[in-house]
Amino acid sequence: MVDILVIFGPNLNLLGTREPEIYGADSMADILKELAVEAERLGRSIEITQSNEEGVLVTAIQEARDKATSILFNLAAYTHTSIALRDALAMFDGPKVEVHLSNNDSREKFRQVSLTAGVSDGSVVGFGADSFYLGLNAVHRLLRKREGA
Repeated sequence: MVDILVIFGPNLNLLGTREPEIYGADSMADILKELAVEAERLGRSIEITQSNEEGVLVTAIQEARDKATSILFNLAAYTHTSIALRDALAMFDGPKVEVHLSNNDSREKFRQVSLTAGVSDGSVVGFGADSFYLGLNAVHRLLRKREGA
């Protein structure tokens, strides 16, 4: 069983080159490297998945029910459109933390509504790549509470 499943949604594979003025200069590989270092420091195991396809992400969340204790996720544009991903997250019993690199509330109206926030324990938004590291620490703290530490 992995402690934290980290999910990257559509277009996040292009981080570093995709609108760096909004999403920053860090690539997905840069973020993954730092997440692995931070997870190790915290004593947590992580598994990482990325897909541009909604159904693949739904399946990953469904499968996490049997192989992960928690989920840290950035579903990117699907955050604002996917009831299917929201429903899959709702069925997952462990801690769930939503992450966004940009501050959705300061962006276009359609990006200001998160369908997945209501089934998450919390959200970290607007801190660029640091949103993932802050989110990882939030998941770690939620897991510690569940573990009675």
